[in-house]
Amino acid sequence: MATKSNGTRMITVGELCRVEGEGSLMIQLEGESVVDVQLRIFEPPRLFESMLRGRAASEAPDITSRICGICPVAYQMSACHALERALGVDCDGALRELRRLLYCGEWIESHVLHMTMLHAPDFVGVPDVMTLSERYPERIQGALQMKKTGNAIVTVLGGREIHPINVKVGGFYRAPRREELRRLLPDLEAALEEAERLLDWCAEFDFPTLEREVEYVALQHPTEYPMNEGRIASSRGIDIDPMDYEDHFVEEQVPHSTALHSRIVGRGLYVCGPQARFALNAERLSQRAKAAAERVGLEPGYIDPFRSILVRGVEVIYAFDEAIHIIEEYRPPEASSVETPPRAGRGAAATEAPRGILYHRYELDPEANIVEAKIVPPTSQNQPSIEDDLRAIAPTLASLPHNDARARAEHAIRNYDPCISCATHFLRLSVERR
Repeated sequence: MATKSNGTRMITVGELCRVEGEGSLMIQLEGESVVDVQLRIFEPPRLFESMLRGRAASEAPDITSRICGICPVAYQMSACHALERALGVDCDGALRELRRLLYCGEWIESHVLHMTMLHAPDFVGVPDVMTLSERYPERIQGALQMKKTGNAIVTVLGGREIHPINVKVGGFYRAPRREELRRLLPDLEAALEEAERLLDWCAEFDFPTLEREVEYVALQHPTEYPMNEGRIASSRGIDIDPMDYEDHFVEEQVPHSTALHSRIVGRGLYVCGPQARFALNAERLSQRAKAAAERVGLEPGYIDPFRSILVRGVEVIYAFDEAIHIIEEYRPPEASSVETPPRAGRGAAATEAPRGILYHRYELDPEANIVEAKIVPPTSQNQPSIEDDLRAIAPTLASLPHNDARARAEHAIRNYDPCISCATHFLRLSVERR
């Protein structure tokens, strides 16, 4: 509903679905100047960091995977890497490759879900994926097949599709046989072709434009497109080991939100996720993924957030390509895990969840029980940038009819693929003009 009273225009958005979170968006304008924008989030604390205290290090991968049903692998991998650093052990060889393969499965299922079922309706102008499937049944059928193939990777390596149970500190409880993985190849190769078609379809969308100065932050690895490992780098010169993360990045409480905002010390907001990974690592993509990016006009550098769907499409192609390569080269390890003798220590690590950098840090006592834990998810890191995007388009929103303003604001938020929940949440959008 839109009302005008004493020069104030209020636009109320009934429901914001296809993202996780409860909140409201307040836009205050004086003439055509933006005075304030607040993306107000009302998420209750989930207390996972407190829940981990006193637990054995070995329990952390299973506990943290419950934080998200869409990207449990990311939480498991960040936990494992951080705890292994604290314990002074490394997973290399086939175990390292299996972890990378597991991450490929999660990138595939998460990106395809977001692209087709959550984000594409914004571009096509339909309210949901059910309506979208009536217009483009072949794309949705293809997406379901791609997601099923990504799920199959997670099932073979993790023991089940959601909240894998085969991941442990030091590796896996059981490493797959070579033939188990090779049975996935025909479906992976077919899904790779479907991923090319999905990207080309998305490239035909009519994209809004948004240009602003941003600092991209992502992992960088000397030889790989980053998933599990790398240094934390930025487009403005940051190059640090994840152990030094908290010297350069800080979380702040803001009055209008229960969700913390992450910022670079002394500089401010930044963007992580597909846009940042591509901007900093495009040359490390596979040849097929590079060709796909070139075909749809993506180049390293600033990428309009409304075109983030294209970067996700390129990463889906890369994940399929990488998964095929790993499986073709796979030889089972001699042991499914390495020994992790208990000791006191501190370990921090970051991996690349589908939505961006996921940071974990643990302090262990001599029996390898968790004394302290810190977890920084990608959505909290991107939240200030989401708010800044909304600030940039606020004058446009104020000039649009209610339904169009609501749709554009929701679209801008979904560009970042905020973490998803099965529930439908509520967003109230108010525009106040003085």
